[in-house]
Amino acid sequence: MDGRVRYTDAPARREELLRRLSAEGYVSSSRVAEELGVSEMTIRRDLRQLEADGFARRVVGGASLPNLGHGRPFDERAVTGSGEKRAIAEACLDLLDGAVTVALDAGTTVAPLTGMLRAGTTIVSHSAPVIQAAIERDDVELVAIGGVYQNETRSFAGATARRTIADYSVDVAVLSATAVDTSGILCANALDAELKQELTRAARTTVLLVDHSKLGARAPIRVGGLDLVDVILTDAGADPDDLQALRDAGATVVVAGEHAQRAASRRAPAPSRASAAIDETGVGVS
Repeated sequence: MDGRVRYTDAPARREELLRRLSAEGYVSSSRVAEELGVSEMTIRRDLRQLEADGFARRVVGGASLPNLGHGRPFDERAVTGSGEKRAIAEACLDLLDGAVTVALDAGTTVAPLTGMLRAGTTIVSHSAPVIQAAIERDDVELVAIGGVYQNETRSFAGATARRTIADYSVDVAVLSATAVDTSGILCANALDAELKQELTRAARTTVLLVDHSKLGARAPIRVGGLDLVDVILTDAGADPDDLQALRDAGATVVVAGEHAQRAASRRAPAPSRASAAIDETGVGVS
């Protein structure tokens, strides 16, 4: 015996899975199968058993810790804080001035933007609600990204979606997130995280829309650091301490209500659309 754990032994494997879940909040079935030297089907069986025992919650691509509170149906999340989400979407329009191609992430805070974008905009999205809303308009171009449909996020994901996004160059990507804190941007779905990362690579500028309940919240999967996005846009219900913590960590944070008041108080001749600069954030699309 060389003293190494034998991961052909189911109890030892499940103990290791629990250790990783406790340390990281999430395990990827494919990654852990490769690292433990067993099949992905074996890991999925282990995760099903851990879920049955109440120790894990299976999600697309793996499992997370149970009872994190991020698995509510899309429709329920859409109506929660709908006023704040609409205010955030309206404020985001200022950050899109001059953008011809806009990528819209899957999320209930991002979806309202679809009906607000100016005529002639090209919308790139894997979100089913965004795609449906864009189809109902006759004055925008739509690039609908397909793949494996996920009911939890009402969106398409997987390798096909990633490859499609990689073929495009967009002016602005508008992302959503389950949570954001000084460590970075977090979500609850591994495939969703991959597409967020791909969208940031495709975009010249990236804006993150999060209502105030997401600031300082928890989620199991780290999408990336705060430097992944250029601007974080939230609503006026945000805790000043949460805002300051993000700014101290180097993030540019815009609050929807405050942003509108500043813009209204300094109405000056507008810069050309080709060289628009967004307030003091310095984020413009040229």
